[in-house]
Amino acid sequence: MVDTTKNTKLFTSYGVSTSKTVTPEMAAKLISKAKRPLLMVGTLTLDPELLDRVVKISKTANIPIAATGSSKVSLADKDVDAKYINAHMLGFYLTDPNWPGLDGNGNYDTVIVLGFKKFYINQVLSAAKNFSNLKTIAIERGYIQNSTMSFGNLSKADHYAALDELIDNL
Repeated sequence: MVDTTKNTKLFTSYGVSTSKTVTPEMAAKLISKAKRPLLMVGTLTLDPELLDRVVKISKTANIPIAATGSSKVSLADKDVDAKYINAHMLGFYLTDPNWPGLDGNGNYDTVIVLGFKKFYINQVLSAAKNFSNLKTIAIERGYIQNSTMSFGNLSKADHYAALDELIDNL
C-alpha cells in the first residue's frame, strides 16, 4: 500500500484552508459514491503510462473525461467519453450551479484531476475551492492545496502504484 498522505510541502502561497490528504482506497470510495463525477485530465497524460491509467479509471468507474490542452488527441482512439474544454474555462464553469455540464445533464458534484503541472491546476481549482461546493480530488503526483482532497508529493513509481491501487478499489 502506497502512503499518499505524507509529504505535503507547499510550493505556492498558503491559503486559509488547504486540502486533506487522501489514500487511494479512500479516493476510490469517494469517486464511487459521487453522483456526477468528472475526470479532468491535462497534457501530462500524454505519458503512455499515465494515459493507460486515465483510460482504466474512466472505463472502470464509467466517468466522462474533460480533456484539456492537447490531451484530447491521445484519447481519441481509446473508446472513452472524452470532450475537449479549456481548463481555465472549466474551472470557471464548475462554479456555476446552473452550468449544463459537458453532456447537457447538469453540473458535476465531484471532479477528479490528473495530469497537470502543480502550479497550474492549483490556480484553476482556486475558484472551485472558494466559490462552490464542488468536491475536487487531486490524484496528481504532487500535493494540490486548492483541491478538497489530494495525494501528497510522490515519486513517479509511487504515483503509478497509488493510481493502480485506486483503480483496483473502484
